[in-house]
Amino acid sequence: MGAPRLNQPTSPIRGTGLAPERLLAAVEAAVTYYRAQLDHAEGPRAYLAERGLGVVVQREWPWRIGYAPPGWSSLTRHLRAVGFTTEELVGAGLSTQTHTDPSRLIDVFRDRIMFPVREPTGHAVAFLGRAGPGARKDVPKYINSPETAIYNKGQLLFGIAEQKDRVAARWKPVLVEGPADVLAVWLSYSRSRRTGTVALAPCGTNLTHAQTTILRALPGAAHGLIAAFDADSAGRAAVDRAWQLLRHPPYPGPLLAAEFAAGADPADLLRRPHGTAQLRAALQRQAQPMLDTVVDHRLARLLERHPRILEDIDGRCAAVRVLVPLIFEAMTPEAAIRVARRIVAHTGVGVDTVAIIAIAHVEDALCVHYPTASELVRAKQCN
Repeated sequence: MGAPRLNQPTSPIRGTGLAPERLLAAVEAAVTYYRAQLDHAEGPRAYLAERGLGVVVQREWPWRIGYAPPGWSSLTRHLRAVGFTTEELVGAGLSTQTHTDPSRLIDVFRDRIMFPVREPTGHAVAFLGRAGPGARKDVPKYINSPETAIYNKGQLLFGIAEQKDRVAARWKPVLVEGPADVLAVWLSYSRSRRTGTVALAPCGTNLTHAQTTILRALPGAAHGLIAAFDADSAGRAAVDRAWQLLRHPPYPGPLLAAEFAAGADPADLLRRPHGTAQLRAALQRQAQPMLDTVVDHRLARLLERHPRILEDIDGRCAAVRVLVPLIFEAMTPEAAIRVARRIVAHTGVGVDTVAIIAIAHVEDALCVHYPTASELVRAKQCN
């Protein structure tokens, strides 16, 4: 039988008008059901163990990771049998109606490893579902619960409720890409450690202003924040976005970025020999100022488009013009000097050239043009 066409409602938000406690109860019942299914799912259990996450299979709490079986309506039938209505299942984001037969419900999640998403007090409100180990290549790696009356994905961070002890102990927050990375960082610290880093992840969306508000309010925010995203184009873009959102208003502590090898992420490090120690080192001792990383990313994108741009003076000066605005994003004079020196090192121009182009940038921003600055720029062959 072919895949049914889904009837996805666009408005109002799912669950509007229904009792929130019933929606929460439905999601919590789904957590219990998915957890029970993981006990008999050899493929997902083996996959989690191979990723270094076997402990979440052996130990149910606090994460309660589960598995959504591949049948079209396994969860829907189970929850209907225990008393949940069609409206409640659709409203909780667990089931959806088909287009050809609105009376037929099917599961939103099928053949996926399930990570419950909790609001800060601990109630499960949604799921992040990772494709099962045998999924086709064209299947999305992650899908997320639709937004409902109890779930706004842009206003929550995955991992806060499960790590209340570490958050309260003022551990330094680490912003990562997804739930597997959160678990990897969590596992890299033993229960006996009194200090460390606590990883959190956006719930299947780009970092939002609401999420940065949560990050700024964390007890450990004064110790700074580390962005630890995948070493790919999406990860680089995520670091750059985090910088733009977190620098203004100024974050309570220093903003840092952890660098990983190409194609790697925190969860990948966990699988290596001595992986937990390597991951802790990458997050704490090897992280660099986030603005330095943004400079590197901006130059890397420029070189991807223009591989030979640094081969002559005109190209090097053009690269400096692209990078110079970042000097003015520095939050201290010392950081601005460090960024300027980084631009000098990356482009091979002199300090005076960077200074001249920086002055010209300010003039342009103020719509004021001083001929002396322009003459100096021309003298350096940068026009």
